[in-house]
Amino acid sequence: MSIAESVDRCRAYFQTGATIAIDARINALRALEQAIIAHESEIYDALKQDLGKSATESYMCEVGLTLAELRYQLRHVRSWAARHRKRTGLANFHATSFTIAEPYGCVLIMSPWNYPFMLTMEPLVGALAAGNVCVVKPSAYSPATSAIMRKIIASCLPEEMVCVVEGGRAENTALLDQTFDYIFFTGGTVVGKLVMQKAAEHLTPVTLELGGKSPCIIAEDANLKIAAARVVFGKYLNCGQTCVAPDYILVHERVHDAFLAEVRTQITAMYGEHPLDNPDWGHIVNEKHLKRLMGLIDPAKVVCGGEVSKETLQIAPTVMDQVSAEDAVMGEEIFGPIMPIITYASIDEAEAFIKARPKPLALYLFTRSKELEQRFLTHVPFGGGCVNDTVVHLATSEMGFGGVGASGMGSYHGKKSFDTFSHEKSILKKHLWIDMPMRYQPFSSWKDTAIRLFLR
Repeated sequence: MSIAESVDRCRAYFQTGATIAIDARINALRALEQAIIAHESEIYDALKQDLGKSATESYMCEVGLTLAELRYQLRHVRSWAARHRKRTGLANFHATSFTIAEPYGCVLIMSPWNYPFMLTMEPLVGALAAGNVCVVKPSAYSPATSAIMRKIIASCLPEEMVCVVEGGRAENTALLDQTFDYIFFTGGTVVGKLVMQKAAEHLTPVTLELGGKSPCIIAEDANLKIAAARVVFGKYLNCGQTCVAPDYILVHERVHDAFLAEVRTQITAMYGEHPLDNPDWGHIVNEKHLKRLMGLIDPAKVVCGGEVSKETLQIAPTVMDQVSAEDAVMGEEIFGPIMPIITYASIDEAEAFIKARPKPLALYLFTRSKELEQRFLTHVPFGGGCVNDTVVHLATSEMGFGGVGASGMGSYHGKKSFDTFSHEKSILKKHLWIDMPMRYQPFSSWKDTAIRLFLR
């Protein structure tokens, strides 16, 4: 069956109304939950094959987060989908106002390779909770995970409700030539621009979850031991192949040496003296990205790590010190286990450095100062982030996650996912027992007075 035929079949299924009823949505989510649990070990095997992830990391960062999001949607979807009464102004006396969440229809979800399970399933969960049918396109760079996701979905949901399309650029192009009611894309900026361009041809709304160079600021008053541990965790999680990883570290010059020493200590504590021999240390997704990352490493500035295994596609946790804005590693999002350290003399300098660049997806600030915290939260634009931690702000269904500017548009997680995949209808139901005459011609002075009174 061609891609166009698959999309048409999904659209036809949506037109039957089979996904609208709340019980149907709940049944679909429960079926998906049970299928994920039933295939959990196969998911771990696939993630190990694609990215070298351990079972613990795969549960912590992929399966566990997906199941938590799914269960959150199950707990709340009935109330989210109900009518919500709104206040009716005097000008519309006598009437009842309310909103209804309506599914968009047939939506396209395009996901990346770095967290291939979570970043496919979490948007899918939101789309199903909102009552849509979905065409899912996982990344060709994580084929084992794509295959198990297709198996899981096919085992519990009809293909006309959720259709999984595997493949590469040809399939991406064919999908973007179709007309969808909503497109949800997670990936790089270059492809994100293409998605938006294609969506514009059909006036299709989009969510773009992109990336960028997310800064991490170590203030002079930071707790350096905790900061180092949490920066090392966030930077080298999934071998640095994380869209919200701290991309570069801005360290106050007075604490630079002490922070660097703590970073070295934490790298050894977490990954061992020889990280490439650590069975839980993953690998770069493919040879192309390995070569790209090797080109970003300046051996003269490496103060920790730097070892590379081309055979296993691995790079040890690497720290580069005394980095400048002109270095290659600062010219693009790193997306790998390379930590550039840049020193600053004043917080004004650090803030200016960040604001001179495109708005990042995340920002991390380590400080004990409430004033400094408030300054960065108020005056520095970014998608989301943490104070005194890294990465973990996305591990909750209580807050939305998304970028701003060049790092993306729109957000999801929890209620935000439901809202993203829903159109909110605003309805005013006018009662018939009275019909206020002031809006009708012929107008008169008393009507002018009444209109001014009612529209105060």
